[in-house]
Amino acid sequence: MKKITFLLAVIMLLATAKTNAQDANQECIIKYNLFKGDYQSKKYDDAYENWIYLMDNCKDLSVSIYQYGSKLAEDIRKEPALAKRVYEQRLQYFPDKDPAKLHSDYATYLADNNLASDAEIFALLEKAYAISPQDMGVKNIYKYFQGITDKYKDVNPQKVFDTYDDVIESVGEKLDDYTNKINELTKDSTRVLDSREKRNLNAYQINSRALGQIEGGLDNMISEIATCERLVPLYDKEFEENKSNSVWLRRAVSRLFNKDCQEDPLFEKLAKAYAEAAPSADSYSFYAGILEKNGDAKGAAEMKDKAFELETDPLKKAKYKLKFAQQAKSRGQYSRAKSLAREALTYNPNYGKAYLLIASAYQSSVNDCGTDEFEKRMVYAAALRQAQIAGNVDPSISNLADKYAASYRANLPSKKVIFTKGAKVGESYTIKCWIGETVRVASSD
Repeated sequence: MKKITFLLAVIMLLATAKTNAQDANQECIIKYNLFKGDYQSKKYDDAYENWIYLMDNCKDLSVSIYQYGSKLAEDIRKEPALAKRVYEQRLQYFPDKDPAKLHSDYATYLADNNLASDAEIFALLEKAYAISPQDMGVKNIYKYFQGITDKYKDVNPQKVFDTYDDVIESVGEKLDDYTNKINELTKDSTRVLDSREKRNLNAYQINSRALGQIEGGLDNMISEIATCERLVPLYDKEFEENKSNSVWLRRAVSRLFNKDCQEDPLFEKLAKAYAEAAPSADSYSFYAGILEKNGDAKGAAEMKDKAFELETDPLKKAKYKLKFAQQAKSRGQYSRAKSLAREALTYNPNYGKAYLLIASAYQSSVNDCGTDEFEKRMVYAAALRQAQIAGNVDPSISNLADKYAASYRANLPSKKVIFTKGAKVGESYTIKCWIGETVRVASSD
């Protein structure tokens, strides 16, 4: 009898516990629906009470508790400790929901509110980066690389270079995505965009500009340690163990190319090894430059054609054309460089770097395209126009384009030089030599 009574008591307790759990779960659902409705109606004070209940009693019900709650804590209530709790509970109960962005956002919040040490913030950025660099905020990508640079630049520069390559590739992918979207919306200048398309275009341009600034910042940061004097012995030392490693070779060749270290014999050795290890459009485009440098014009042309035909992505085709243009410019073939840059623009009309290369080629010809100070300085007017176009069409390089433009503007002829020449500000002037462009006379004053 006692056993039966005990069993009945256990059954009653279990039934009661189950009922209580069901009631609690039902209460959570009711509170959640009320909270969500008030939040979406922007009745934040009404939403707050139910939200606190959810934070205390229904922690694993929905990730929306934390997604909406972060705004309540950070922007509406402005309570740092509560906002910190939102991030911590979300990390505990929903660690797999957008984890890279979550860690990145948490690091930003802690930094902005001085709630953690630099080491703690960097640890969060490391976690975010390890999960998915593409899902990190652009400012945090920069912060992460700054931390890596500060930590390893003297003890392990290769770690810095590898991280830079990873980060810049991630940034490049994002930039290409925005470029494709911008190109799609701007390819027909006669089409009127609707309000949604205008908003999207503005957002794409803003994001592209921000990423371009980050890219420029990363380049400036690494330029301090990525010199030819430092890179050549480092890559020479590591070549034997990496001569079949296509990723290492691609990054090494690209860095030496971008840092103008092509004259060193190591560049040719790396480019050849890269072409052998990974026959591709990218490797062929580098090796074509080697053939051209060595006097094999026919072989170089065939290699360039081969590289170009292998690629199907218009943006990458534009990049290869620009690479060929850079190679031509480095050999003093300015007219050829301009022609290739123009070809790049047929594949990506908003490719600001192509316009900047043309501007740079013009600048390099200042002393060859005039017989007096006025004629020489008017070359800067043509360069200025190219830099201005670059900034207008490509938000990702607008800051860089502004710097180019400021430099060219400062070198325009003075009013005195214009007057002495017998010219007038605003009238047309055709630049002599290979440039052959007609511009307006402008003054640096």
